Amino acid sequence: MSAQHRDPVDAIIEQWAVVRPDLDTRAMEIFGRIFRLARTMGDRMEQAYAPHGISRGEFDVLATLRRAGEPYTLSPRRLSSTLMLTTGGMTGRLDKLERAALLRRSPDPHDRRALQVTLTEKGLTLIDEAVTAGLAEQTAALAPLNPEQADQLADLLRELLTGTRGPGH
Repeated sequence: MSAQHRDPVDAIIEQWAVVRPDLDTRAMEIFGRIFRLARTMGDRMEQAYAPHGISRGEFDVLATLRRAGEPYTLSPRRLSSTLMLTTGGMTGRLDKLERAALLRRSPDPHDRRALQVTLTEKGLTLIDEAVTAGLAEQTAALAPLNPEQADQLADLLRELLTGTRGPGH
């Protein structure tokens, strides 16, 4: 590896090699980089969504409704389970997004005890703009890779993810 391609994880691995040469640190190299990349990209995504007045968490709610297809409606419970949020966490996000007129809550016509959450036209426009901005940021981050490398990385990460998920995940 050339000096120009070194990263902070390399220094950590070298330190472990000195004090514990018996350790196989390959997993640390991989997951250390995944964690750092996730943190860096999370920050970049927050910056991409900020001009649209939303956070990553709010983006996730709007994007989930958008991906549901017309009429862009889901129950709060379905949103919570899709986003792995508590109902309390979901309520806070929904309150903020409803105050911003990006979605509306209304009674479920099929169940008087339930609500449904629907994107408004304003919300639909905003999420389409925000997803475009976010994808541009992610695409820019992939610039060091050629298309074949990006495909290979996606395949390897899929394989790793499916291999580490427990039953029912």
